[in-house]
Amino acid sequence: MKISKSYRLFQVFNGMILMALCFVTIYPIIYVIAASFSDGAALVSHTGFLFKPVGKANVDAFKAVLNNPNIFIGYRNTLMVLTLGTTFMVMMTSLGAYVLSRRNVKWKNIIMMLIVFTMFFEGGLVPFFLQVQALHLTDTLFSLVLPFSVNAYNLIIMRTSFAAIPYSLEESAKVDGARHWTILFKIILPLSKPVIAVMVLYYGVAIWNGWFWASVFLTDRNLYPLQLVLREILIANDTSSMTANQDVIDTVNIAETIKYATIVVSTVPILLVYPFLQRYFVKGVMIGAVKG
Repeated sequence: MKISKSYRLFQVFNGMILMALCFVTIYPIIYVIAASFSDGAALVSHTGFLFKPVGKANVDAFKAVLNNPNIFIGYRNTLMVLTLGTTFMVMMTSLGAYVLSRRNVKWKNIIMMLIVFTMFFEGGLVPFFLQVQALHLTDTLFSLVLPFSVNAYNLIIMRTSFAAIPYSLEESAKVDGARHWTILFKIILPLSKPVIAVMVLYYGVAIWNGWFWASVFLTDRNLYPLQLVLREILIANDTSSMTANQDVIDTVNIAETIKYATIVVSTVPILLVYPFLQRYFVKGVMIGAVKG
């Protein structure tokens, strides 16, 4: 088969665009890692691209970050919310998706319309805060889990995935005397591992990156999640707890590298988890997006 010049030109042009997109995606990660190992004084005076540590490479910034007790408190709180929240959210979403994907459920379409309605219209920040406060959830880690138990978009994906499972499996289970709990846990969920993995990833990443609602509902610093601690370091420029024993000039210099080291410490765990779920990711999204 003869390949035309226009097709070859298209391939070259397409490859250049993809390489540019890869560079734009990967470069920020390279920059942050290189900056975290750089010398503080050299980094402050450096301009332009950064592909390797400037000055003498060192791990002083990481030592300062790991000596900060707020980082470990943030990790503890985030891991608690991540473990409890992801498990609870996936379970609640599975229960809702199972009910809405069954045949002959009364008002199923009306319920789905109401769920979709919440994706476009909401009560607002103040009513939401007052509702959480009325339930006595403020200043507790439960405020980051219970109000967000079910995401409408994730519910729709999981419902569509459950509905794609052949109804004959459910019928045969009912003939053998199985009830809904048995059908859900013995048939539906085992056959839905890809979409469950996607839900774990969606909810897990949302919890890991979440800081806004924590800043709204939490005032006790001992309950701050990791991302709220990170926000204080990056935006509020608060590195005092990690540079208390430094000179004024050294404080300014190492503060820059501390910011990047904090980003690395808080980002690496979620990046390490993704490869284990990647094989389920595309398959799970497609199963939940296309019926049949």
